[in-house]
Amino acid sequence: MRSSSRGRAYDPWAHADELGIDVFVRPLRTAHGLWLPEHNAILVHSRLRANSQRLILAHELGHAALAHPDDRPKHEVQADRFAANNLIHPAELEELYGWCSDERQIIQELGVTTRLFRAYVLGSAA
Repeated sequence: MRSSSRGRAYDPWAHADELGIDVFVRPLRTAHGLWLPEHNAILVHSRLRANSQRLILAHELGHAALAHPDDRPKHEVQADRFAANNLIHPAELEELYGWCSDERQIIQELGVTTRLFRAYVLGSAA
């Protein structure tokens, strides 16, 4: 389930609330984020910067929305695409391409990672 707002306006915390998923920000030892299906909850590492927490939560919401029972590679790709489709708005991307052709700068302007940007581009090409 995609959020009603996308791109820079996307708020994964509000989206988690819409989906009835509890989000806890805590210190984690081995991951930046975890989807716990048995508890309908997501853990996000507390030592990450706010934008990184946003990206991690968007990814973990992908696992939740797609009912992934584990983090096998296929599920990681699907969760990245879910996150990218919420974090990147096509109109915002088109506007950026209008004044910039440097992929690194576009990624920075969008506030996403290269991995999420590529998941978006590959997902829209499919």
